[in-house]
Amino acid sequence: MDQTALHQDSRAVKLASGDALIIVDIQNDFLPGGALGVRNGDEIIPVVNQYVRLFARRGLPIYFTRDWHPPDHCSFPEQGGPWPVHCVAGTHGAAFADSLQMPADATIISKATNAAQEAYSTFEGTDLAQQLERRSVRRVFIGGLATDYCVVNSVKDAHRLGLTIFVLEDAIRAVDVHPGDGEAACETMRQLGARFLRLRDLEEAQA
Repeated sequence: MDQTALHQDSRAVKLASGDALIIVDIQNDFLPGGALGVRNGDEIIPVVNQYVRLFARRGLPIYFTRDWHPPDHCSFPEQGGPWPVHCVAGTHGAAFADSLQMPADATIISKATNAAQEAYSTFEGTDLAQQLERRSVRRVFIGGLATDYCVVNSVKDAHRLGLTIFVLEDAIRAVDVHPGDGEAACETMRQLGARFLRLRDLEEAQA
């Protein structure tokens, strides 16, 4: 699926009470040069920062998620897992990118903290769903890394929770372990009812 096809369902969206921004796993180990770097993953950071500013100006909740693994996490090769050691809690690789602009009142969600359990979705094993419910969030705007793992799985869980979902098309990148994984993930999200939008869609609507 090309980007033009993805963007066909984008229309200007007015932000309102009940909206929340979820930025997934923009951590050093997922950026180029990191242990599990996503090609061109760093390119989304300036765009993410603009989304953050839009939501912050309106006092809407912002969540930054992170892999926060113990050293013996099940996804690592020593435990028979498929991924190189990455995002070990407290290490440089697990830290958010230096250029990521995080408001002081943003909420950090740590996931995959249990050594015996993988958790691609930011809802799995966390209290994010409860936090959204407490804040009466009905629509979530999701971007980050990587499209074909943590983003798509977060969208699946948001769908199960009955939330309206917007995927930030210009603020996601795929690992593409197998060519086409990212495109397949985007198609899955669209089939679940997620709408894809770009920064200009939000900017134009807020003007």
